[in-house]
Amino acid sequence: MTTRVRRRVRAAGAAVGAGLLLASCGIGEGFVGTPELSDGEVTITFNWWGADARTQLTLQAIELFEEEYPNITVDAQYADWNGYWDRLAITAAAGEMPDVSQFDQLYLASYAERGALLELSRVSEFLDTSALGAEILDSGRADGSLYAVPTGGTANGIIINTTLFDEYGVALPDTESWTWEEFQRVSVELTEASGGEVHGVTPFGADSFSLTVWARQHGGELFDASGDVALDPEILAGYWQRELDLIESGAAPSAGQLSEMHGLPLDQSSVVTGRAAMAFIPAGQFSAYQSAGPDFDYAIADWPTDADTSPGFQYLKPTMYWAASSTTQHPAEAALLIDFLTNDTRVGRLFGVDRGEPGNPAFQEAIAPDLDESGQEALAFTNLIAEEIDDTPPITPPGASDIENLLNRYNQQVLFGESSPDDAARGFINELGDSIRAAS
Repeated sequence: MTTRVRRRVRAAGAAVGAGLLLASCGIGEGFVGTPELSDGEVTITFNWWGADARTQLTLQAIELFEEEYPNITVDAQYADWNGYWDRLAITAAAGEMPDVSQFDQLYLASYAERGALLELSRVSEFLDTSALGAEILDSGRADGSLYAVPTGGTANGIIINTTLFDEYGVALPDTESWTWEEFQRVSVELTEASGGEVHGVTPFGADSFSLTVWARQHGGELFDASGDVALDPEILAGYWQRELDLIESGAAPSAGQLSEMHGLPLDQSSVVTGRAAMAFIPAGQFSAYQSAGPDFDYAIADWPTDADTSPGFQYLKPTMYWAASSTTQHPAEAALLIDFLTNDTRVGRLFGVDRGEPGNPAFQEAIAPDLDESGQEALAFTNLIAEEIDDTPPITPPGASDIENLLNRYNQQVLFGESSPDDAARGFINELGDSIRAAS
C-alpha cells in the first residue's frame, strides 16, 4: 500500500440531521475562472461509504490513479452509511467538504441546489462522460445541470427462488409476459403447497424504488421536474392495496411477520432463508442474494403487468455517484479523479459490480469474463431492461431525503389497519409535500 494514501476513519458524532445542517449553511464557489491542472504537488480528499471489502478495492484504485498522476496525492476518507452523511453535512457546512465524494440520489439534489457541489460542465476538459448513455447520465442532473456522474444503474426486478418452486411442484408462468393475476395465483399456490411453511412472496410497500416503478406502471411519477410531489393518491392507495391483497390471499406473510422482517440484513431476508419464494429487489443485489443463499437457485424477472400498464415503466435507478465539492481548491484534479473512476477499465475490473452494474459499457465488457453465473444474469437483466425504459424520473428533491422512513411509517399504519390505503396515501403525500416546501 502506498504511503501516500492516508486512510482516516472518523467517527460520526453528529446528532443533527444532514438535511437540517446543510439547509443552514451558506456555501460558495471554491475557485473562479478556468480550472487548470497544477504543475506542483497537489493533495485532494476522496470520501466514500461502504464495508471493508469496498474500501480495500477503492484504495487499490487510488494507487492506480496516483501512479497515473504522480503529482496528485489522494487523501482517503471513509465511513459507514449513517456516519458518512452526518460527517459530510458537517464538512459541507464548514466549507471543508472533501474534494470528491461518493453520493446517493436521496441527497444529490439537496447538496446541489444549496451550492455544495461543483457543476461539472465547468471541468468538462478533464472529465469525459460520453461513455454513459443519457438514461444513466441524466440521473446526475439537478435543475438541468450535471452535478454527479453515476457509477451505474439498476432496474427493479423480482427475485425468484426456483428451488422452492421445484420442491413444491408449483409451475411458474411465463415471466416475460406474466400478469398481476398470475403473479398472485402462483404465490398463493406456493404458500398452500408448502402448508404455510413458505410464502409465495414478500411484497413491496415501504421503499421508494418499488413505489416509483409502480407509479410509472400506472402512468405517474413520484416527483415532477420542479421537485414537487406528483404522485396521485389513488396510485399510492393502489400500491398499498396490492400489498394487502397479497397478504389477505395468503400469498404473503402476515402484517406482524412483515413488520418483524423490516430492516433485516440481506442474509436474513426471507428469500435467502427460504421463508419466501419471491421478493422485489434492485437487480444489482441479485448476486449478493445468490451468494447469501448458496443452497438455492435463483432467477430474476421483470414485474408483472396488466393490459393497461404503461410501457417503459422501468428505469435505471442510479446505484451511486461521484461528485465534487464546490469549495474544492483543485477542481481540475478532482475532475481527473472522477474521470479515472468512470473510464479507466482497470478500475472497472477492480470494482466489478460492487457499486452496481457499471454504466460504462467498457466496464461491463471488462468485468464480464470474471462474473459468476448470477452476476452475468443480473447484468443481462439490467441491459435488457435498459432497452425498454422510458425517460429517467426526477431525482429526490430537497426536503424529501427521509422518504424511506416516511413511507415505512405510513405503510405500517396500513398493514395494521390503523389507516386505510386512501387515508394513508393522502397523509403521506401531504407530509412529504410539506417537508419539500419547508426546505425550499
